Amino acid sequence: MRTGRCQCGEIHYESNGDPLSLYICHCLECQKQSASAFGISLDVERDGFKITKGIPKYWYRNSDAGRKLKCAFCPTCGSRLWHETESSKAISIKVGSLDLPVDCTNAIHVWVRRKLQGIVIPSEAKQYQKED
Repeated sequence: MRTGRCQCGEIHYESNGDPLSLYICHCLECQKQSASAFGISLDVERDGFKITKGIPKYWYRNSDAGRKLKCAFCPTCGSRLWHETESSKAISIKVGSLDLPVDCTNAIHVWVRRKLQGIVIPSEAKQYQKED
């Protein structure tokens, strides 16, 4: 079981089961959303995910891969918490919202063609120029 929350603590969630994948995304949207060089998302089964406190707000945006993303955030502090698509059986938890840190050693890097100069990706990491 993993747990997470927004920065102010108004929204809490939990997720059961093994993670499906861990992504470090270098797309322009993740750079803007995180106000940093990339975003990190942990994909988990939708069935094992539940909100345990509060009511998040949502907004929708198109992804560079052509999908419509439903983005959950805290209405008070604005922390982004997770993304999901209507057709997917997974939720992409924003790793910074987790209560315990994750090991990014085996993370998959996507949208590498948009990474900021100076960001070094380990040579052994799986890398994709964009997201399929």
